Amino acid sequence: RYVFFLDPCNIDLVHQKIKSIALCVSACPRKELKTLADIQKFAETNGSSLCSYELQPSEYTTDPRAAKLCPKYPVPESAPIPFFHRCAPVNISCYAKFAEALITFVSDSSVLHRLISGVMTSKEIIMGLCLLSLVLSMILMVIIRYISRVLVWILTILVILGSLGGTGVLWWLYAKRRMSTSGLETQIAKDNLQALLIYAIAATVFTVILFLIMLIMRKRVALTIALFHVAGKVFIHLPLLVFQPFWTFFVLILFWTYWITVLLFLGTTGSPVPNEEGFVEFRMSGPLKYMWWYHVVGLIWISEFILACQQMTVAGAVVTYYFTREKRNLPLTPILASVSRLVCYHLGTVAKGSFIITLVKIPRMILMYIHTQLKGKENACARCMLKACICCLWCLEKCLTYLNQNAYTATAINSTNFCTSAKDAFVILVENALRVAAINTVGDFMLFLGKVLIVCSTGLAGIMLLNYQRDYTIWVLPLIIVCLFAFLVAHCFLSIYEMVVDVLFLCFAIDTKYNDGSPGREFYMDKVLMEFVENSRKSMKEAGRGGGAEGRELKPMVGADEE
Repeated sequence: RYVFFLDPCNIDLVHQKIKSIALCVSACPRKELKTLADIQKFAETNGSSLCSYELQPSEYTTDPRAAKLCPKYPVPESAPIPFFHRCAPVNISCYAKFAEALITFVSDSSVLHRLISGVMTSKEIIMGLCLLSLVLSMILMVIIRYISRVLVWILTILVILGSLGGTGVLWWLYAKRRMSTSGLETQIAKDNLQALLIYAIAATVFTVILFLIMLIMRKRVALTIALFHVAGKVFIHLPLLVFQPFWTFFVLILFWTYWITVLLFLGTTGSPVPNEEGFVEFRMSGPLKYMWWYHVVGLIWISEFILACQQMTVAGAVVTYYFTREKRNLPLTPILASVSRLVCYHLGTVAKGSFIITLVKIPRMILMYIHTQLKGKENACARCMLKACICCLWCLEKCLTYLNQNAYTATAINSTNFCTSAKDAFVILVENALRVAAINTVGDFMLFLGKVLIVCSTGLAGIMLLNYQRDYTIWVLPLIIVCLFAFLVAHCFLSIYEMVVDVLFLCFAIDTKYNDGSPGREFYMDKVLMEFVENSRKSMKEAGRGGGAEGRELKPMVGADEE
């Protein structure tokens, strides 16, 4: 059942060969065996022969070949590695060189020891900094609604100053070069002057276009600020939304563990066949050979299905919040209510949406594999076509993912099937294309600044705390661990925030399309969004802009689903 190495420390990683003889044994030695007599007694007691198959247990102490065919003694105490069923020494001191061999690019063999000692000495600081990043992320999700307007103005000022400054510098360089030219200028200098003029003109055109876009979208930016403000209120009323990334990550870990376990079983499936070297290989035949394709598709589909369940859960909870006029009448646990609706009514919708993403992702992965295998062998045209196809499939995947998320929101509102919800969401997004662009550009940049803020704050705190540690010499690994964890935590939390903003936008778009604030058609939106609508009406002088919608009305759903 287990694999036992006669000399477990004699491993050559560079050539990917195990120099030690490996034997199949029924049990690993659970205590140290100091002599050949102990090895013989272990074989007779446990029925597990630790010497080569050529020797019988009774010959261990009498045959002179035992010095070469038996393990070096003392045989260290070992235990089987879970899933892999390899006997590994309990005392892993002999694996220090094994680990150091991984760092082939470092000539100093003590670098690994110093890195590990830095992590072990500062483990309390690392755990504290990881907790700090968690707290900072939660605080930022609450206060971002108060600083969103400041962030937008900072972004606007930086863009204006950057574009004007760049354009001004280019024209200044061109004028300076033009005034200093003489009749003896070389052709290269004339070409550089001409290129500088082209760059200055292009920068001027870009700046003008950028100003026009900002002028047109300034009202949409106000909507982004309002949505961020309302999203902060959502997290106050629905605090369990903060823990959605944890549950999703936990479920994904469980599924990936199961998937790897099945993959290991598939690796030893088939008929044992001896090869030319006298060893036994497991060779699969028939339909069993293609089972791993099914397994890989299952990995992608179910992973996407789990992520889609999170999106549907968040969408259902936020929709319930938005379309409940009196927030005091919210269900006790809107998250659990959303999960209940998902399990009872919408699993098919989620499965179909995740399957569509899988259909796009698999061809892209196949093309990426082909591109990797043909690297350096294909011609320039084939390489360009492969990269173009991969890029197009990646763009299609991102667009479908965004459309799916909005389709789940439409499903949560109307309880319609996936195709109908996707069509309704697409129509709403097309009708509000400029608003969508403003939210996805300004909003994403604001959330990116939030991630940078959390990582930089955690990294700065780490540098200040690690500065007082004198027990090690290298900070690199502890600081990298802290910063990576901080980015991961910030990304998980702010991605939920981004999801809530997207759901709120679709609810707002549907609310303004089918309601106008008149008696009987009152808005469901928050006061902040109501102020935005009133300001837009005043500026455009079009009272009742939201009325007169045609077609089937999307009826907001409050509470449980209605068939």
